[in-house]
Amino acid sequence: TFQRGTRHGSLAISGPQSRACHKGMAGTAGIAGLPADGDLQGLIEAWLNWLDAERRYSEHTLEAYFRDLSGFLRFAAEHQGEKATRELLSRLRLADYRAWLARRAADGLSASSSARALAAVRSFHRWAARRQHFENPALNLVRTPKRPHSVPKALAVEDAAATLDSIGLLEERPWVIKRDTAVLLLLYGCGLRIGEALSLTAREAPQPGQEVLLVTGKGGKERQVPLLPVVIEGAISYREACPHELPPDAPFFRGIRGGPLGPRAVQERLQKLRGYLGLPASATPHALRHSFATHLLSGGGDLRAIQELLGHASLSTTQRYTAVDSAHLSAVYKAAHPRAREGGAR
Repeated sequence: TFQRGTRHGSLAISGPQSRACHKGMAGTAGIAGLPADGDLQGLIEAWLNWLDAERRYSEHTLEAYFRDLSGFLRFAAEHQGEKATRELLSRLRLADYRAWLARRAADGLSASSSARALAAVRSFHRWAARRQHFENPALNLVRTPKRPHSVPKALAVEDAAATLDSIGLLEERPWVIKRDTAVLLLLYGCGLRIGEALSLTAREAPQPGQEVLLVTGKGGKERQVPLLPVVIEGAISYREACPHELPPDAPFFRGIRGGPLGPRAVQERLQKLRGYLGLPASATPHALRHSFATHLLSGGGDLRAIQELLGHASLSTTQRYTAVDSAHLSAVYKAAHPRAREGGAR
């Protein structure tokens, strides 16, 4: 079987099928099930190990990259009428890549999905070229599908507050209420991603008197986030109420049976709260992170500082929140300005 090793280690290969990928990355077939010869399968395996050990990609990203590259190889093999090899990949034309993207569009896949798939294919080709396995200059000529400009969906301040205050209305167990409140406070009060919050150990979780939280984000990058008193209080309250043992280096947030709390449980909690509070479908755990950034910006927060708090590699990612704030200001203007109510200046 193909199994992920330690976070900073490699992807371990064991068992009779040395190139079979673990089920999260390739279903039941794994690397050995790809329409590629053994030589190319070995390169794919080495590439995945490199992404994990050197680039420190998350398991979710690794799975997505493997899935996208697998889809491309299946198309290439079908399109060319032969098994994928180094030689085949090195002689594909620009028209072949465009045909692959056209097939994805015809299958109803979004431009964002195809952009990510193209990034995975480019990553593999770039890795192979730098190691002189094979290269194909035609891939550099492929235009990335244009992603639609999406504005983060943030909750109104009162809706974010209601979400945090209403957990107890849908749950009877006090420790679970405190647990879910502590998780959501980390999302809205610190801007953490759900995966970042749930990966905290008992040692890393907020403690009395602590001023900043050290967060390990995407790519293993660390950042420091200031802790609000209410966030610390929420974590302490959950720690004291949790019926399960919380060893220092074990996951801080626990499920009902004592295992690590998974993101699905938090998503389901928000789904129930949406129905109860009448919030839109966009009110998700990640929306609380968006709300953290948007409300800071609306309150006069510096964009660069917010970028650091969110752990964004690029300021352009953080700048999407200016569109949210501008939309809010525009709505206020249209509702309050005398000339706006009259239908515009004359």
